[in-house]
Amino acid sequence: MAETYDLILKGGTVVNHDGEGLRDIGIRDGRFAGLGDLSLASAGEVVDCRGLHLLPGVMDTHVHFREPGLTHKEDLESGSRGAVLGGVTAVFEMPNTIPPTTDAAALADKVARAHHRMHCDFAFYVGATRENTHDLGELERLPGACAVKVFMGSSTGTLLIDDDDGVRAVLKAINRRAAFHSEDENRLRERMNLRVEGDPRSHPIWRDAQAALICTQRLIKLAHETGKRVHVLHVTSKEEAEFLAGHKDVATAEATPAHLTLAAPDCYEKLGTLAQLNPPIRDAGHRAGLWNGIARGVIDNIGSDHSPHTLEEKSLAYPKTHSGMTGVQTLVPLMLDHVNAGQLTLQRFVDLTSAGPARVFGIAAKGRIAAGYDADVTVVDMKRRETITNGWIASRAGWSPYDGISVTGWPVGTVIRGRKVMWDGAVVTAAQGECVRFLETLGA
Repeated sequence: MAETYDLILKGGTVVNHDGEGLRDIGIRDGRFAGLGDLSLASAGEVVDCRGLHLLPGVMDTHVHFREPGLTHKEDLESGSRGAVLGGVTAVFEMPNTIPPTTDAAALADKVARAHHRMHCDFAFYVGATRENTHDLGELERLPGACAVKVFMGSSTGTLLIDDDDGVRAVLKAINRRAAFHSEDENRLRERMNLRVEGDPRSHPIWRDAQAALICTQRLIKLAHETGKRVHVLHVTSKEEAEFLAGHKDVATAEATPAHLTLAAPDCYEKLGTLAQLNPPIRDAGHRAGLWNGIARGVIDNIGSDHSPHTLEEKSLAYPKTHSGMTGVQTLVPLMLDHVNAGQLTLQRFVDLTSAGPARVFGIAAKGRIAAGYDADVTVVDMKRRETITNGWIASRAGWSPYDGISVTGWPVGTVIRGRKVMWDGAVVTAAQGECVRFLETLGA
């Protein structure tokens, strides 16, 4: 008797943990159920994917969707709409909202706001503070929590733990891997006089590569001391990538498309404060160091650090401007363009955006195309050439630093738990986002 599925994605090139090749994908009850030649099978819907590549659902584990409190820039619905339009099937959202996500009530509120209102699946970071340190071991196990987030250097928001004693206490209190914004706060304070009014080119001079390296060295020492796992977010310098290569026992690392794509001083001269990020975009030598880190396997995942601000907020004179840019919707197109340019293979891209996040965070039943896993698929046309425009960006902020940039490689479909959510540039299914599940808290 022929197999029956809810959906068959037929004739595409599947790129997976075991290589790539022409295969059909059969989906039943929201999970992968068949993989191979399904020409004799039937389904409620069969989608012709000839000429397309089928990737395990891309996960962006570093976004700021600004809800609650800052919804004039973004909210969970608009941010997740941008995600699925860009081929992203799940996101992890940061805690520096108003109020910050630092207790059980704030986390539960975000989960409730997100459930079946976000278009993609989701999880939320719990922000560490000096006041909630003793509660973090319980907070990190709550439904919807992906990890504890620690700001060791001040960025956007009020969360900051900049001293070794404070970070040590956080690490002792938790059991899961914690994520860190790693810039040395003392060095940032000492160098504030290097900011030049009206000149964002001074941003990477103030927040220099040494500030990141010093902080990451401190963090790794504390991780070894406490025997805990750490994830260094948005690595920006060649020295930091080289240092982390020697400490993969305790540390994983993230890079962003922005730091892999843009370079100083050109980006500041062209984009002004639209290129202002924390940690900053650095020169081409540091960008090359990050690509070397990807080639050597030092970088474990790609996160967009989608951090939208309005054009009005970005138009103030530096350094009064907000740091951050949109990114969740452009992660896949930018990285596919890098694949086509020969910077990395498509399989390495899959590792950085699906298998890698699953390893780093212990994600349950996501990260590969295999029987029993959530049927999350990012469908891409590797030959399609498109131009990124502000008009395409779904974010409430309404702009992209890549406006007018042409790329080769484009997301044409987003399938989440067996549902076609986006197809050929349109959101085609009502929002049904659910919490991502984690191996360490399945029984919580």
